[in-house]
Amino acid sequence: MASTDDTRRKARSDYIYRRMTGATIAMAYGISSATFTRWKKAAKAAGDDWDKARTAAIIAGEGIEAVVSSVVEDFMLQAQSLLDDIKEGDLSTKEKVAHLVALADAMTKVTSSAKRLTPRISELGVAQDVLRQLLDFVRQNFPQHAEAVLEIVEPFGERLAGIYTS
Repeated sequence: MASTDDTRRKARSDYIYRRMTGATIAMAYGISSATFTRWKKAAKAAGDDWDKARTAAIIAGEGIEAVVSSVVEDFMLQAQSLLDDIKEGDLSTKEKVAHLVALADAMTKVTSSAKRLTPRISELGVAQDVLRQLLDFVRQNFPQHAEAVLEIVEPFGERLAGIYTS
């Protein structure tokens, strides 16, 4: 049976690179969802934010535009829903103005946060892509060394995530 560290590393890899859900990973490795969540929280506390690393992996594979587009689209759908509620709701003018001000504030914060996070996440995405390219190169040209390189690359990827997401 695989060690706990090995299972945790595989769970992290599946979460980040294969975009599997915590529940699916828990089922695949015979652990509880609570264990998966605990591992994720512990890694984040140690400087390895799996969610940021996952976003970086998406950027590396699909580009920053895909992530930004997705976030903006989700936010705009929520904003539109709120605007519909304000229009259709039985609110006073003062309450409507308060909701609109809160929405404008949220939009400013989303935009500001995206600008701050994007450069570091983009750098991590590039670093992870380089590691993935190296592993593919070794698998194609030096298959006898692939397992050894993978053994090094996976924990080094965790180290990079800690550097670029802290």
